[in-house]
Amino acid sequence: MERFKKILIIIRRSNGDVFLTEPLVRALKEYYNAEVDLLINADTLAIAKKNPNVNNIHCFDYAWKGLKKHINIIKLFWKIFKKYDLAINLTANDRSVRYAIFSAKKSISVIDDERRKNWWKKLFLSHYYFNEQKHIVLQNLKALDFLNIKLDRIEVKSYYKKEIFEKLKNKYPFLQKKYIIFHPSAQYEYKVYPKHLRNQLLELLNSLNIPIIITGGRSAVDLKISASLPKLKNIYDLTGKTTLEEFIAISDNSFAYIGADTLNMHIAASQNKNIFALFGPTFHRIWSPWSNINSTYAKNVKLNQKYDKIHIFQAQMDCVPCGLAGCDNRGGKSECLEKILPQTIFKEVTNALENAN
Repeated sequence: MERFKKILIIIRRSNGDVFLTEPLVRALKEYYNAEVDLLINADTLAIAKKNPNVNNIHCFDYAWKGLKKHINIIKLFWKIFKKYDLAINLTANDRSVRYAIFSAKKSISVIDDERRKNWWKKLFLSHYYFNEQKHIVLQNLKALDFLNIKLDRIEVKSYYKKEIFEKLKNKYPFLQKKYIIFHPSAQYEYKVYPKHLRNQLLELLNSLNIPIIITGGRSAVDLKISASLPKLKNIYDLTGKTTLEEFIAISDNSFAYIGADTLNMHIAASQNKNIFALFGPTFHRIWSPWSNINSTYAKNVKLNQKYDKIHIFQAQMDCVPCGLAGCDNRGGKSECLEKILPQTIFKEVTNALENAN
């Protein structure tokens, strides 16, 4: 059996992608007792740092421009050049594949199924596999097949320092009660539940007489949503007021997560929370919340489907899911989100609360 002491995982996509490499990182760390490093995009550094099984992190930054970009890319190559025993690349673009080939003696990579473009990848990689329409957690673990590593159970875990929540409870007394997280924002506006429906849902949630915690970051999308929220007795807006680790702590102590299919949804799912996720054009078979309870995910398009403690709301339209960035594929609105009624979501939330009681 090959023994790898230093392993590099290359994942140059979004925050959710980086977070969902956690089972792969943990499996490699435990199986080989190895140092596992990441190569990521700079804008995902915060979530990458929250994985305690990662030793070192290398960053590619899209902010690099001109001569500075070329110099920094060369520096990055030299940092990783032949420094690893094994490299696993989870991003199919050419540059990421080159990082895998040049960084390690043995390299495994996902590639696109384009014969003319990929001949050199097949030639220089130790092993390769193609992108498949399967859940991203399973896709990320595909490399383990080439290493003969079998997992008895597939779980996604999140991490934070326990003392953080004690400080938060002192700062925000409403966190001392049973509460629900409502996360209305996402990285892209085409994933955001429309304002008029969002406010109707908040009116309904307010009637539960338990704290509804609005979470979000400091992006333009988050701040725009925050400014449009209705002023209601049981609605508490923490948009831009918490760090990522503080959100993880708040999520872990919540009753439920309601909101968009984004990083925060995956974090809540990793904590086995009640999930009420609003899906627009996203491919649910790939990006639905992973259930640790039965190692499963959403496999059908339904207005309301449930597995374990997870509810997925997605319009039953001929075009859903399309995988586009909104109906115009330019980040505009997604008409399918308009079909998800607040009353449908609220009914499932109240059922979950009644069952818990």
